[in-house]
Amino acid sequence: MKILYIGDIMGAPGRETVRELLPELKKQYDLDIVIAQAENVSHGVGMTPQHMQELMSYGVDVFTGGNHTYKKPGIHDFLKDAEQPVVGPANLPVTPGKGFKYIRTVHGDVLVISMLGTIFPLKELEEISNPIQKIDEILVSEKGRRRVATIVNFHGDWSSEKVVFGHYLDGRVTAVIGDHWHVPTADARVLPKGTAHISDVGMTGTLDSCLGVKTQLIIDRWGKGIKNKNDLEDNKPWQFNAVVIESDNQTGLAKSITQVRRIIE
Repeated sequence: MKILYIGDIMGAPGRETVRELLPELKKQYDLDIVIAQAENVSHGVGMTPQHMQELMSYGVDVFTGGNHTYKKPGIHDFLKDAEQPVVGPANLPVTPGKGFKYIRTVHGDVLVISMLGTIFPLKELEEISNPIQKIDEILVSEKGRRRVATIVNFHGDWSSEKVVFGHYLDGRVTAVIGDHWHVPTADARVLPKGTAHISDVGMTGTLDSCLGVKTQLIIDRWGKGIKNKNDLEDNKPWQFNAVVIESDNQTGLAKSITQVRRIIE
């Protein structure tokens, strides 16, 4: 099967970029399922049910989360409901839900797991549990359920954690997709035992910005010590970053991983 994983959708520019590009990409790559990192879809922080429904109307099938997942109260019921295709980090106790969900496709069920790295400079994230121990717990618990693919999202700061996590799961899952940096890395590949991996898939939103935020705000904050709040940049050009994974329905392992990058002027 063919799986598209879209990097962090950043606010309204990110949602609009998905609306413009996804229909054609689904045709071009003959996609079976579309997964998107959605922790930034609502004004750059968190996700709302309304924005999840908007993106589903554009063709996104399921959403992974990150450190901002739980910050919009309205999303909590989506995270707890097994029928709603929104997944929060499995190793973050404050996020409602199990941290994984099954999504039905024409080829069979796909297991989507959301996981958080351990290094975040935020006090409210001090209770992150060990991602290796947690992923083992999930894979053991779901060992008996038939599925055609297992996609693990690793949302984290350190490249070392992302690389190690990929190798740890090599041969056990279809793909380990890293994100959170909003800057795509050049290391997409299928690991020796058949798991597709990339350290960071990048972001979807405004290109000429500081990870989606107005650059001058960050310059003033960093260079002059000015206390200010993030304000999203919405001017074009917009960028779209994703990967397409082709997998074997019998083995559940990856055949290939291809980076997809588009610019809307």
